[in-house]
Amino acid sequence: MFPKPQAVLKPNTYAYESSPLVKPTGFREYDARWLLEKEINLMGVEALGMGLGTLVKQMGVKPEIVTGHDFRSYSASVKMALINGLMAAGCKVHDIGLAITPMAYFAQFELDVPCVAMVTASHNDNGWTGVKMGANRPLTFGPQEMTRLKDIVLGAQFDLSGGGSYQFVDNFPERYIADVTKRPKLKRKLKVVAACGNGTAGAFAPRVLEAIGCEVVPLDCELDHTFPRYNPNTEDMKMLHAMRDAVLMHKADVGLGFDGDGDRCGVVDNDGEEIFADKVGVMLARDMSSLHKNSTFVVDVKSTGLFLTDPVLKANGVKAEYWKTGHSYIKRRVNELGALAGFEKSGHFFFNKPFGRGYDDGMIFALAVCDMLDRNPGKTMADLRKALPRTWGSPTMSPHCDDEKKYAVVDAVTEHFQKLHAGHGKVVGSDIRDVLTVNGVRVTLDDGTWGLVRASSNKPELVVVVESPVSEARMREMFKAVDTVLRTHPEVGAYNQTI
Repeated sequence: MFPKPQAVLKPNTYAYESSPLVKPTGFREYDARWLLEKEINLMGVEALGMGLGTLVKQMGVKPEIVTGHDFRSYSASVKMALINGLMAAGCKVHDIGLAITPMAYFAQFELDVPCVAMVTASHNDNGWTGVKMGANRPLTFGPQEMTRLKDIVLGAQFDLSGGGSYQFVDNFPERYIADVTKRPKLKRKLKVVAACGNGTAGAFAPRVLEAIGCEVVPLDCELDHTFPRYNPNTEDMKMLHAMRDAVLMHKADVGLGFDGDGDRCGVVDNDGEEIFADKVGVMLARDMSSLHKNSTFVVDVKSTGLFLTDPVLKANGVKAEYWKTGHSYIKRRVNELGALAGFEKSGHFFFNKPFGRGYDDGMIFALAVCDMLDRNPGKTMADLRKALPRTWGSPTMSPHCDDEKKYAVVDAVTEHFQKLHAGHGKVVGSDIRDVLTVNGVRVTLDDGTWGLVRASSNKPELVVVVESPVSEARMREMFKAVDTVLRTHPEVGAYNQTI
């Protein structure tokens, strides 16, 4: 019998080497993230594999699964421990090796395999590990499946009937690259900066862009798991500033930056302006809805209010729905509504037919940006950005808050604004038009200014975003109002960045 996982074990002890360590808070809303060695050990990863294999069988899904790993010094070891557990639970494992996460999602279709378990910590700092999982392509797990998995693993309720097997799929990235580039080349000659932050996408992004006819300027595309310059995170201002500098130096048409596991992409225009992903989403929605009228788009609650107010989207008959932040949530909602696409401010983009298969893929997003420029030969990326109605928005700000406390803080902040709204109270001198609570609390004022507070699903942090269509000063006033409420909770710490 496999022992029950422990929540805390001290490294370099007999207990640490002979018992599984799995901190319960690593089971997030839609994937799993732990600090390796401090919150999970390799024996704990084996337990996770056993639990995932057990859950797949309980769900009545064929116990066959794709796995791969990102480019971190320890990810291959984590993956092999996970595979041991999966095979012990009777799963047939198809290992695609070093890969970006979209390759694992694509492999579910290409290899006709129902399940996926991609070992990646995405854009998290070194030291983190994690797994993105699913058993119903193109969807990934949400809270219900993650709760069941957590209960199985922590209770050691494993079905270890055996019968598992292992198969390495040789040179699978070539099949993925062939699939995404099986299309006409661009008519317009584009010079593109491909920035990868020394993460996994560096092995693939330049090749994909070159295959469709781009002139590629590689930036930090050499794989280096120490991430010597900055984390491969498309919301990190250090990465965006490096992209800006490269675009201006090389007089490029656009800069495209990929996160650590290649399922997100960030954009810098030809003027060197960083365009937040939600604004790029509006630009793409304009382009795509001109080809497909009356389309539906799903956007996360961190995204700009332009999805509801942009005159071009209105003229094209676009219906937009704000939904929960998180790749699994948006993916699922896009699938449920049959939406043309889904956009997240974090840079996850989900394209349904005819553009994609419904999962998030930074490469397909990059191709969509290139196609948009190709369809607008007389306009630059900056021209398309400037054509949007002006708003002033913050970056995604993340004050520290312990995993065990963050949800209670968000509940209290939500209650505060709900009571204020019900009592016809004002925020920075304006009436509250709407309080959206689908994911944390998004408070919108009469003049369209809004602020959001929600709990991060991946880290011990809150998420704060503000935007105003009125002025930068108005946006800053909204931030101060939201932050004043947060500061009534001593559990809330310092921001990673502010405005």
